[in-house]
Amino acid sequence: MSRSGPEAAGLNLPSYSPEQVLPLAGGQVSVGRRRNSTGESPNVDLGRTPEDPGVSHQHALLVQQQDGSWAVVDQNSTNGTTVNLAEEPIQPYVPVPLHEGDRVHVGAWTTLTVRRG
Repeated sequence: MSRSGPEAAGLNLPSYSPEQVLPLAGGQVSVGRRRNSTGESPNVDLGRTPEDPGVSHQHALLVQQQDGSWAVVDQNSTNGTTVNLAEEPIQPYVPVPLHEGDRVHVGAWTTLTVRRG
């Protein structure tokens, strides 16, 4: 949020958001917010309460690589995607390999943590 500029001051961070555990399956997992006009919904819908207003409708993809590992691909989101403590967002449409324990940051406050099942 510190990179978001003056508009970050107006965000109301949720006091609590329950952890959700979702399996990485099917070769690709979409991350974003439901689009009410079309009903299109990502696999990981961050538009539910508490909604993260910094998440784009089609924010990122988690994609399985040929060797079975996973990577994150930003879908040219408005606010970008960062991995771990990186200062700069990853480049849109460029797969970034993920490893056990990596933290993928999207939106204003959402963090996805990679864990082996």
